[in-house]
Amino acid sequence: MTIRRFPLGPGIVFGLGLAVGAWFLRQGVAEGQSTAVGSTLFDEVMDHVTDRYVDPMDTEVLYDSAIGGVLKSLVDPNTVLFSRESYENFRIQTEGDYSGVGLEIAERGDFVTVVGPIPGGPGQRAGIRAGDRLLAVEGSSASGWPVQQAVGVLRGEAGTSVHVQIGRDGVDEPIEFDLVREEIQLHAVPFATLLESGIGYVPLSIFSESSSGEVRAAADSLRRAGATSFVLDLRGNPGGILDQGVGIADLFLERGADVVETRGRDARPTGTLRASGGDRFPGAPVVVLVDRGSASASEIVAGALQDHDRALLIGSTTYGKGSVQTLFPLSAGNVLKLTTARWFTPQGRSIERDHKADAAAEAAAIAAGSPIGTLTIFGELTVPPDTAGRPTLTSVGGRTLFGGGGIVPDLLVANDTLSTVEQEAVRRLFAEGGRFVNGVFDFSVQFLNGAGNRNAGFEVTDADLERLYAWLRDERGIQVDVDTFRQAARFVRIDLESEIAQQGWGQLEAFRRGMPNDAALQRAIELLRVARSPGDLFTLAASPPLPGRSAATAGAGL
Repeated sequence: MTIRRFPLGPGIVFGLGLAVGAWFLRQGVAEGQSTAVGSTLFDEVMDHVTDRYVDPMDTEVLYDSAIGGVLKSLVDPNTVLFSRESYENFRIQTEGDYSGVGLEIAERGDFVTVVGPIPGGPGQRAGIRAGDRLLAVEGSSASGWPVQQAVGVLRGEAGTSVHVQIGRDGVDEPIEFDLVREEIQLHAVPFATLLESGIGYVPLSIFSESSSGEVRAAADSLRRAGATSFVLDLRGNPGGILDQGVGIADLFLERGADVVETRGRDARPTGTLRASGGDRFPGAPVVVLVDRGSASASEIVAGALQDHDRALLIGSTTYGKGSVQTLFPLSAGNVLKLTTARWFTPQGRSIERDHKADAAAEAAAIAAGSPIGTLTIFGELTVPPDTAGRPTLTSVGGRTLFGGGGIVPDLLVANDTLSTVEQEAVRRLFAEGGRFVNGVFDFSVQFLNGAGNRNAGFEVTDADLERLYAWLRDERGIQVDVDTFRQAARFVRIDLESEIAQQGWGQLEAFRRGMPNDAALQRAIELLRVARSPGDLFTLAASPPLPGRSAATAGAGL
């Protein structure tokens, strides 16, 4: 059935559905009744509610709410019922392809705005830029459209065309484009680049159907360009398809090496996935970068390479999403994503973190007025190392590893933090929400359109920051005073530089801009500059930081 909201009495409907779902679980399951009896009981309740309840109710909405109550009772955020439309978006994220015009869009004021054209797509080839506004599609005004409505008309069968009208800052009249839809591939590896000392850098943004192939192709290309060691960056990667995680671990492990074990309802092993291809880069030192945003398949890769002493992990403890979801097609195009097992590393470490306990601890800390972390110069939250009280295990080679949920890196490295005054100022900016974020985006578009600013070596001056503040105050209505804004200048400058570089020259240039301040990457470069083997890497990591340059220079992107 279709999941939708009923306009009459939504609070009553949801509460009733939740109660029905929960009561059904207690009566039908807790009392050990058979599935048939439980189903009959549920139908009887539904019949009485639909026939005799004081207000007329929509039966379809009741069923939807009851299903929501059942799923809510599981207390599992990873178990989700997708409608046909929401499943299509989920499928695109995991499979990485669709037919459309190749534009990343978001709501910005009255019009959907282009965040960035997908490289090589119809939109980019036609000349559509970041910051362009979607004024009309096929002659119909797009004013006030939500993103999903725009997505619905821009996607379509490959080979078909769509006429759009674009508004652009500095151009008085709308710009007309006829775009031909085509198959769009969302790349899991947005770029790859050779750093100094033969270090190949490969960032992986998601585990989609093409991820292992993209990582293999990028690493092979870097090796041909002279790479003798690698950095695999999994920071911020939320995971995705399990077999792609296994495929990427397979690139660096010996044939037959365990990658991950699954355990089902009774906690007994239900299967072990192993490497099948053999180490593609034998003897090459490898560093894997992880953080709190590395989850699911990212943790499978990181845990397997760490357990087998194949890679050194640097960064912060991973998210701890160690559960397996299975997709079950249902009627009317709905799909149930249901947790069916948990993941364990080759050495038996559970990847799943106790998030309920973490949330309770954070709530207690907030109630006590204790900070739960500090903000870095990138505006990210960093928390103290969480190794206290964790169980320990050993790697295949005898190194000490931490268990207990999430993958603890071998070297805990955090970016520079802001001062107390700076943090308070940045939090004030964050409280402005979209007014600040969207304002920085719009200002970046203007900066790039300005005379003399189409050079990748641009500088953001103090005068630029003052102009940004005036723009945010006058055009976006932020309620932050100028002194507070100036106190946040270190963060704002880095954020603005990254946005300008991203919009003007893509992710590789944004990466280069951030490199000097990226503490985890700099530590990786410091070690790989000297290490000649994985063994060297582990020995060096156990020693004090090495003398050398504080920053590395990026070479050509691939």
